Amino acid sequence: MTDHPVREMTAADTATVAELLDAFNREFDTPTPGAAVLAGRLPALVAGGRLAVLLTGEPAAGVAVLSFRPNVWSDGPVALLDELYVRPKLRGRRYGHALLEAACRLARGRGAEVLEINVDGEDTDARRFYEAHGFTHTEPGASEPMYFYYRELDTCHR
Repeated sequence: MTDHPVREMTAADTATVAELLDAFNREFDTPTPGAAVLAGRLPALVAGGRLAVLLTGEPAAGVAVLSFRPNVWSDGPVALLDELYVRPKLRGRRYGHALLEAACRLARGRGAEVLEINVDGEDTDARRFYEAHGFTHTEPGASEPMYFYYRELDTCHR
């Protein structure tokens, strides 16, 4: 097993993180505001504690982004793994594993009891990856999968 150290993002990493996140969305044909906009947003979100960003590799091979939100069901926050991305040429070398394990440790360290991940149904590789790491899409004792719903807010009635 290859050991890949993981570290939290510093101010000097902002452009690299933004580039990785932009590349992630472009790879999967998902809208992105571009690396410059992302780089402008990251510092305040990280400084405010609402976001944590992890990197692995030198130069950076992958990134994980976690967000934290309060909830009424536990004392600690709920952690959401917003993004986990490894550069395509470096996949299969356990960078993703290192990032995911570090994300779990960081979430626990911040008092979270659960780490949530949203995965597209057709993304069987990601689903297989997370399931191999102990994640499930059913609640204890349930047989039906959980679903994630969303709605673009510009479609809401005013």
